[in-house]
Amino acid sequence: MLKTLRQIAKVGIVTESPPAADEELRVRAGLERGIREILGRALCIRQVDAGSCNGCELEIHALGNPLYNVEALGIRFVASPRHADLLLVTGPVSRHMEVALRRTYDATPDPKLVVAVGDCGACGGPFGESYASLGAVSNVIPVDVVVPGCPPTPTRLLQGILTAISAPRLASAETSRA
Repeated sequence: MLKTLRQIAKVGIVTESPPAADEELRVRAGLERGIREILGRALCIRQVDAGSCNGCELEIHALGNPLYNVEALGIRFVASPRHADLLLVTGPVSRHMEVALRRTYDATPDPKLVVAVGDCGACGGPFGESYASLGAVSNVIPVDVVVPGCPPTPTRLLQGILTAISAPRLASAETSRA
């Protein structure tokens, strides 16, 4: 132990140099500020599984992990469509989910946005339209943004969400509400 203490005294304090500033943090702060400028508060999202294989849901759940951390951007997932600004719909719409999806859409207050997620949400994917499937989300409710991919990455999902909220339709609806 005495030998270790002598070695420490001889070498002195050795530390790593401080890290450089992370520009990504400034981008995140800018995104949060932009979301709050557009909406005046956090963006609330209601995710609806209309009949997917859960591949897209796994990627949506990844948005909440420390790497993507959408909560820090002012984006929150809510349990009720009555509290939502945006519907994130995954999967081809099964016939059994048609009424539930329409009711969820109707319960969401205006101005509302809809993002169809994945190839299934975009066009029905490999399931298409059949006796059990109505196909694309746009066959049931109006869609503002489509995020293709099977499944799309969390980065693409975030890009789709940000594209939806920066749409001119929302900006004009917000100014007419004020």
